[in-house]
Amino acid sequence: MHSGRRLALSALVLAGLLGACRGSEDAQRGPLPVDVTPAQATPFAEEVATISTLDAEEAVQLAAQAGGRIQELRIRQGDRVKPGQLLVVLDQAQLQAQVTSLRAARAKNELNYRRFEFLARVGAASVIQRDELRQNYVEATAALKATEADLAYKDLRSPIGGVIGDVKVKLGDVIRAGDPFTTVIRNGVLMARIEVPASVRNRLRPGLSVILEDPGTSNPLARGVVDSIDPSVKAGSQVLLVKAGFDNTDGALRNGLRVRTRVVLDQRNLLSVPVGAVTQSSGQSYVYRLGTLAELEREPGQARLDRLRKLPPGTRFALQTRVTLGQLQNGRYPVLSGLTPGAAVITSNLLNLRHGLPVQPANSGVR
Repeated sequence: MHSGRRLALSALVLAGLLGACRGSEDAQRGPLPVDVTPAQATPFAEEVATISTLDAEEAVQLAAQAGGRIQELRIRQGDRVKPGQLLVVLDQAQLQAQVTSLRAARAKNELNYRRFEFLARVGAASVIQRDELRQNYVEATAALKATEADLAYKDLRSPIGGVIGDVKVKLGDVIRAGDPFTTVIRNGVLMARIEVPASVRNRLRPGLSVILEDPGTSNPLARGVVDSIDPSVKAGSQVLLVKAGFDNTDGALRNGLRVRTRVVLDQRNLLSVPVGAVTQSSGQSYVYRLGTLAELEREPGQARLDRLRKLPPGTRFALQTRVTLGQLQNGRYPVLSGLTPGAAVITSNLLNLRHGLPVQPANSGVR
């Protein structure tokens, strides 16, 4: 029993000695070297983040205007084509024979009409005969033009320049009029279809900045501006469709691509600190700022002021300061409360810091 009392007494004495030693350690080791940076105003954007889909402004689905068997297939997926370029040729043998026959018929009707026109002028033929032959000639010409148009539909050409999409037919396939067989897409300019909450409708306007980001890495892909705003809100989802155009001359983006999208509603300069200066404790955010002994004496916390007052004049101290922060952007937190502009915050050795610890700024010129 006596031995237990001796052990307890020894533990108390040891704890006292450790506390005294800890209070004197700072003086023995000297100030802890730290890096500091001033809290300063930085631009922060108020944004609406969402997912949008990119649409090519010029994307044409090509369909056959006439039916037939594919005789020539001159394209494949990924080919670049020019306006008017021949893509597909359908079997034309029957129509070509009809065109040949109709041309011969028109020539015959024209010859008869010209002959009787001359005879009618000199009184050798009746005007009625001349008019009948003229009507035959006109009808033959119309029939020829109609068949030539049908023949032209057997040559399927691209209406615009661009890149060929998925080709859904093969050589020898039979297609019907109206059957789509591929698409031609021009990706030079893409339009983002952005759905934003109706709650920000009064803050939207053409010209607002829009940023596209890779959904996997969040790296910026392109920057554009709002082009147009739908006047109607979708009743079910209560969202508003906004469109923004993006230059894509480098071809980095694709029609149909889904990307993260940020619409910048406003941008303000706010007091901020780097993310590396912030610590968390019990759900609260803190920074260590550089302070004087006089500042430490106003908020001593658990610091041993009696020993710290013996340090050389001008010694600087780490002052743990509670702050209220906004949303992290570009590696910095906006400071909503807790700091004043120009306050020097510590950005290194945070794990070794405690309130009232003497420190030595490594940065030259820091007061």
